[in-house]
Amino acid sequence: MASGPASRGARSSVASATTTVETSDWPAQAADTIERVVGSVRDKTTGPAITVARWVVYGTFALVVGSMVLILLAIAGVRLLDVYLPDAWVGEEHTWAAHLAMGALFTVVGAVAWSRRSAPPDTD
Repeated sequence: MASGPASRGARSSVASATTTVETSDWPAQAADTIERVVGSVRDKTTGPAITVARWVVYGTFALVVGSMVLILLAIAGVRLLDVYLPDAWVGEEHTWAAHLAMGALFTVVGAVAWSRRSAPPDTD
């Protein structure tokens, strides 16, 4: 068995070559694993959070715009009734009649909605 410098050098170069390959590949594998785990966690958390945030923003916007439209429609209804109610029926000053008609309309709509409500479940 030759234990000279040539045989030791051959062994160390082989060992260092395999160590170099494994060492240089390990950081890339670790980075890929971390990236995959972080991407998976992000998809499971931020995806639904973004969806919920969109629903909240769009729902709030629709609620505000819908409320403004309903208020403006009520104002337009009173104004139209005030302009087009005949003076022969209610006299010269008939803004009260327009308010009365719109109030009656809202009362009827509210009464219908109230009658269609469901009873809360019993908590016994």
